[in-house]
Amino acid sequence: MLRIIYMGTPQFAVPALETLIELRFPGTLLPEGYEIVTVITRPDKPAGRGRGIVYSPVKQVALAHDIPVWQPGSFKKAENSAALAAYHADLYIVAAFGQILPQTVLDQPRYGTLNIHASLLPKYRGADPIAEAILQGDQETGVSIMLLDAGIDTGPVLLERRIPISDDTTGTLTPKLAQLGAEALREALPGWIGGTITPAPQDETKASHTRMLKKEDGEMHWERPARVLARQIRAFHPWPGAYTHWRGKLLKIHSARVLPLEPGANVQPGTVATREEAGHKVMAVATGKDMLVIKQVQLEGKKAMEAEEFLRGYAHIMGEVLA
Repeated sequence: MLRIIYMGTPQFAVPALETLIELRFPGTLLPEGYEIVTVITRPDKPAGRGRGIVYSPVKQVALAHDIPVWQPGSFKKAENSAALAAYHADLYIVAAFGQILPQTVLDQPRYGTLNIHASLLPKYRGADPIAEAILQGDQETGVSIMLLDAGIDTGPVLLERRIPISDDTTGTLTPKLAQLGAEALREALPGWIGGTITPAPQDETKASHTRMLKKEDGEMHWERPARVLARQIRAFHPWPGAYTHWRGKLLKIHSARVLPLEPGANVQPGTVATREEAGHKVMAVATGKDMLVIKQVQLEGKKAMEAEEFLRGYAHIMGEVLA
């Protein structure tokens, strides 16, 4: 029976693990079946106001199915790499694991190491491909099942699957891609083990890269076009969030839409104005091109609320400039 080790940490990695657990018996996905000998996830960290230890989503699923969990930390340490080799696994499967595996680890299993990456490679290699696809205004995205090598998402691709991007935020698109990744893995695994799939090298001339997002990436720069800012709000929800400042306080913007402005209108970017739409006042902010209608906001120290409700309590924001 095939021996598989699964490596992952966040919720994105859960659907694929659940699929592997469900289909592990002989004759279900593979004729000989397979055993998940251990699930590897990042070490537990304190979280929340109480700083209590919280298990990763992947760890929770593994424990619920009585699958051993191992949290060794970095595999750059020789002792961890040696302990991993001692499992004598046939295949490693990785999804949002959170560390780059050294070549000595990738070379261990006879079927290599498969990775579920949340973009259509070679586009958006790296840490935050889901947010980047929204930020760039792409009409579609997808997942790639790839064979890991020592580079950052540079290995050959076994299979890819696509989905459209509508008005998604990163928060809504991530679970869709997680489920798509599980389905793609289910499709690719029999062909990979059976030798009927030949991985295709990536076209390096079309490669693009992403980086780990930081809190400051969420700051709104009002001189940019409204359509760019609207994508930023969607891409950075729920984290790092889109925000600006008003009278020295943080003002988070949770959702917004573009309002075309007549050519020739000259308003300082960041200026707040009201517009009448269908008998209701809407909160709009001038940008480098067009206006951004704010739908939901959250003032520092307050709860999130619809813009119409916000205006009832903070009407004096009208005419002021956000920065």
